[in-house]
Amino acid sequence: MNELLKKTAAEQSKALKNKEISAVELTKAAFERIEEVDEKLGAFNSLTKETALNTAKKVDEKIAKGEELPLLAGIPLALKDNMNLVGSKTTASSKILENFVSPFNATITQKLLNNLVPIVGKANLDEFAMGSSNENSAFKKVHNPWNLKKVPGGSSGGSAASVASCEATLALGSDTGGSIRLPASFCGIVGMKPTYGRVSRYGLIAFASSLDQIGPFARSVEDAANLLEVISGHDPKDSTSLNLPVEHYAGALKDDIKGKKVGVIKDLMSEGLTEDVEKAIKKAIETYKSLGCEIVEISLPKLKYSIGIYYILATAECSSNLARFDGVKYGYRTPDAKNLMEMYTKTRAEGFGPEVKRRIMLGTYALSSGYYDAYYKKAQQMRALVTEDFKKAFEKVDILISPTCPNTAFDLGAKASDPLQMYLTDIATISANLAGIPGISVPAGFDRDGMPIGLQILAPQLQESKLFNMAYQFEQSHDYWKQLANI
Repeated sequence: MNELLKKTAAEQSKALKNKEISAVELTKAAFERIEEVDEKLGAFNSLTKETALNTAKKVDEKIAKGEELPLLAGIPLALKDNMNLVGSKTTASSKILENFVSPFNATITQKLLNNLVPIVGKANLDEFAMGSSNENSAFKKVHNPWNLKKVPGGSSGGSAASVASCEATLALGSDTGGSIRLPASFCGIVGMKPTYGRVSRYGLIAFASSLDQIGPFARSVEDAANLLEVISGHDPKDSTSLNLPVEHYAGALKDDIKGKKVGVIKDLMSEGLTEDVEKAIKKAIETYKSLGCEIVEISLPKLKYSIGIYYILATAECSSNLARFDGVKYGYRTPDAKNLMEMYTKTRAEGFGPEVKRRIMLGTYALSSGYYDAYYKKAQQMRALVTEDFKKAFEKVDILISPTCPNTAFDLGAKASDPLQMYLTDIATISANLAGIPGISVPAGFDRDGMPIGLQILAPQLQESKLFNMAYQFEQSHDYWKQLANI
């Protein structure tokens, strides 16, 4: 059965349709795998067995009647624990929401259920999606399936680890500054952030509303393309949702890419890059050359300001969004407050972890009277300039490539005491969120310790089909994506 869990979603779908296996058997196998390895990994906060098995039964009934299956029906999926699923705990890996049971479904969750995708559990994350290593969870740290002493990347570390260890075939994460692409890189799988507005954010616990975007994790580009098709589309419940038709993203995967222009972001190929990552990216450039692409060196002059811009805007929005967690309507409330003010302050002091508190304070400061113009307003103006840099670059090239991260997965605890070093982990990914463009990380090799390296590919807004096509052609030129963590 474990052999079947190692297969891609496309292969599992085929096995279901050919009646080689039932959806219930496949879902039960996923739970057996979780039982076998998750104590070591810490990828799940909670499991949703009843929901998953009920969904799987519906798939088997459809197969028995000879009815056509929706896309990805019967394929086990892990849901990041900041997305609502009725009747399940939705904690955002925070003590303040430790016992919060979701009263409604997120739009993406409803779409998954409509497509009969069994949701096996809620995946661990950095608290409120704030972190690059998945060490900030209030419950337990997530470990990298390739080496349990290393981080899986954050904030969607549980989602990435569950797919890399074959506990789930697919997963959803949220990406505010690289939180899908970074863990995908560290865990040797595919992780994709769509154009801002492609996927509804209704039912996602907000961190930074102008940056957050939900996206797929998978072990192949084809699976990621199909999962994006399932979850994307207009939603009247989300005012930032784009009213555009849903594309069949997997339809263009095999298109010839000869003559396409590939821009190498030279600003991300210099300082801070480890030797192994640099080698892997240079090899990726050669791969695109061999596929008939033209390589163009591209400079994004404002890219170096991305970290500063992001940590003003994201913290400002987090300060505003997290004001709702005050012990009044839901979530944790301190048991020993003497008055209303004490109830507010003690609830938040006891309920939030150190990184969340740090970001709330930074954001509140940036939005405070006398500093708003100096910080928040300036950061918004600089964000427009970063976006302009990308627009100019895409006038010259079809896609942009860079390392997903300057280094591979680091040891647990290695950067825990130095927030600035941790923030710099996201140097290559943050700018895509500022500009609202789609990005993907695909496996591009391994370092000398056998840890995965990710190649980041970026495309203009709404050009997901082109992005998947360029990623697929690279993926099929190597067998990196076929190699699985031995846990």
